[in-house]
Amino acid sequence: MSQARPPLPPFTLDTALAKVQAAEDAWNTRDPHRVSLAYSEDSVWRNREVFLTGRAQIVEFLTAKWERELDYVLRKSLWSFGEDRIAVRFQYEWHDAGGRWHRSYGNELWEFDEHGLMRRREASINDVAIAEDERRYFGPRPEGERGRGHDIPLR
Repeated sequence: MSQARPPLPPFTLDTALAKVQAAEDAWNTRDPHRVSLAYSEDSVWRNREVFLTGRAQIVEFLTAKWERELDYVLRKSLWSFGEDRIAVRFQYEWHDAGGRWHRSYGNELWEFDEHGLMRRREASINDVAIAEDERRYFGPRPEGERGRGHDIPLR
């Protein structure tokens, strides 16, 4: 049995915002093992065209991702929520081994079990090449913006 991951469903606006901020914080560590603990043992993912099941596959996927996507920095924004579901939109920036920068735009649909672990994650993501001087994210979200669900710019 996995450890509970509060906040637990059913979600309120405040608990949904807290869940989104916790996910952003975890992903910004770029630690695949830490990130995987937010997911149920049998969690099912669709990430772009890749389908995964279980924490071991999640760790393997994230390890490879952050070996390719260097200096990754993420922002998530609450889009909507229900009893045991949350929808977010996000952007993240990263560069490849050749130094080319990208901004990735996407949407995620999350479904949680009664322990607050994500049992399903579906992510649709598109990448756009950017110049280094077009970057807007340089580290964790500023303290004054944390957990408030600030929208992220569309462009």
